Amino acid sequence: MSEKLSDFLENGKDWGKLKTTVPGVFVLKLPPYKSSPGRLAVEINPVDASGNPTKRRGLIIRSIEECRTFRELLGNEKVENLLEMLEEVNPQTPGRGKRSEEIIEI
Repeated sequence: MSEKLSDFLENGKDWGKLKTTVPGVFVLKLPPYKSSPGRLAVEINPVDASGNPTKRRGLIIRSIEECRTFRELLGNEKVENLLEMLEEVNPQTPGRGKRSEEIIEI
């Protein structure tokens, strides 16, 4: 596995992605930036039924410490409460609102 990752780091395209065995978890090649060399990171991005990412760009995690920090933040109940309040205030987008309970009998 390390060989495959090393090869991807050396030869992969900038912003290229490798799928993993965990749906929604990708290895992302970050391009060099200023004095930082190109590097690999983990991208967390929900997938559809065929395994393709549903968002243009997911959550990019560069280190174990970042992962721990994000896990702590996302696990905070107040974040979920805030999102519930935002859903109440924001206009519904087509296809993402709550489904109607109305059933049509055929």
